[in-house]
This record gives sequence, structure tokens and C-alpha cells, in this order.
Amino acid sequence: MSPALAARLAKHAHQHKYDHGHALIVAGGPGRGGAARLAARAALRVGAGLVTVGCPAEALTENAAQLTSVMLCALKGSAGLEDTLADPRIGALCLGPGLGLGTESRNMVRVALATRRAVVLDADALTSFSEAPRALFALLHGMAVLTPHEGEFRRLFPEQARHLGDDPRGERLDARREAVRAAAARSGAVVLLKGAVTLVADPSGHMIEQHLTGAAAAPWLATAGAGDVLAGLITGLLARGFSPVQAAEAGAWLHAAAARAVGPGLIAEDLPDALPTVFRELGL
Repeated sequence: MSPALAARLAKHAHQHKYDHGHALIVAGGPGRGGAARLAARAALRVGAGLVTVGCPAEALTENAAQLTSVMLCALKGSAGLEDTLADPRIGALCLGPGLGLGTESRNMVRVALATRRAVVLDADALTSFSEAPRALFALLHGMAVLTPHEGEFRRLFPEQARHLGDDPRGERLDARREAVRAAAARSGAVVLLKGAVTLVADPSGHMIEQHLTGAAAAPWLATAGAGDVLAGLITGLLARGFSPVQAAEAGAWLHAAAARAVGPGLIAEDLPDALPTVFRELGL
């Protein structure tokens, strides 16, 4: 991460919480809130002024039992999301972690993208469109960030994934670069492809690489929920006013740095709580 981008993470004495934005994490129903809670804690830890988890009313008690500084609101499907987004202070959204699959999930993605706000789409939000990716591409805009893992990428971008050939893990770096650039151009959104070399591309072809090898390796990120934390980090940075490509770059860097700060034995819940250590090391 560049020094200039790192400096943007700092907060200043004259600012208040609304200066750092309001992020909304859309959650699934009862028993499926863990991923959204991870994303919400990450968004708050990375500096968003306020974070709300929106979930069905029947999941409020479960989420309230495990969240304190993250706010909650009842949100029933796409109509409820549309009503919630009438609040103009909500500047960034995350859909996907624990959201669930099917028509209603697709409808919520449509509502979120129609507002032209900054949106992170991950996990179920991407998988819900795997049978009809063109329908998603028609909705996307330049304030959207897609964060697929290898399998989600291949399902959503089958034509672009041909660049990866028969390499099942996409480990040929030249092929990965070509595939991610093509995916960003096709979708019109920023695309972050996770891996030992994480790649971020915008529709213009600009690309950022993060190599998690050698001294920078963070193998402990291979654990359930780590991707949900990354989605939350990017969402929190978008709420703070980072551009989509800046949020993806800084979020990926902080994600790996937090993993290295924790080390062996890491579980996803550890990542947001490691961020203060990372920020201190950056001199913030």
C-alpha cells in the first residue's frame, strides 16, 4: 500500500462519526448471520463512522446477542432494503456474506445497484447470478466492487476464465492478470480476485497486485470467514470515501497485514481485532 493511501486511513481531531460514513451490511435469516457480523465488525474496525446490519426481523435477536457497537435494523427483502436506503447517509453497502441464494437475493442486489451507491458484492450475491451473469453486468456501475474467489470467478466469468486454461487454481500469474482485466472490462466494475497473489483491476485495465508469498505470506487466511472480513474492510473504506479501486487495494493489504499480526491459529474473528496493531505499525 502506498504511503499516500495509508495516510488516508488516519482520523483527525476535528472530525466526527458522520465524516467517516455509514455502511450497511445486508444479512440473511436466522442461523446465517455470522458472515455478515464478521463483515460488519471489519467495516467498523477499519474506520467507518457507523455500521448497521440489516436483517429479517426474526434474526434481530440472534444478531443483537453478538453485536454491540454495530447497529441493527429490520429489513424484509428487497422492499425493505429499498425503504432502508431512503436514508441518504448510508453511503456504502455489502451484500453477499450469508445473504442466501435465489430470486430475492438477486432483487436485493438490483435495488442496491440501482441507488448508484458504493456496493461490495461477495459470496451469495455473486453466486445468485452465476446462471445469468449478463443480468448482473447490466446492473453494475463504476462504484461496485466484486470480490470472488476462484470458483465464483469461473462461474461468473466463464469466458474470461478461459485465460486460466486448465490451471485449476489459476496460479499462472500472466493468465490471472489477463482474466481479471478482462472481467473488470466486461463487468464495468472493480474486480478483486483472491489468492496467493491477489489481483485488483478496474474497467480501464489498471491493475494492482498483492503478493502473499515469502515474508509477506499469510497462509492463515485459508479459514472460514476470512473472505467475509475482506468484504467488510472494503465496504468500510468505501463508506469513508475511498474510491472502489483504493478501497479494494487498501482492504486487501490490511487483510493480509492483520493475518500476519495474528499468525498461526488465526480464525476470522481475530482479523478485525488485529487492525489496531496494524494501524499503530503504520504510524496512524
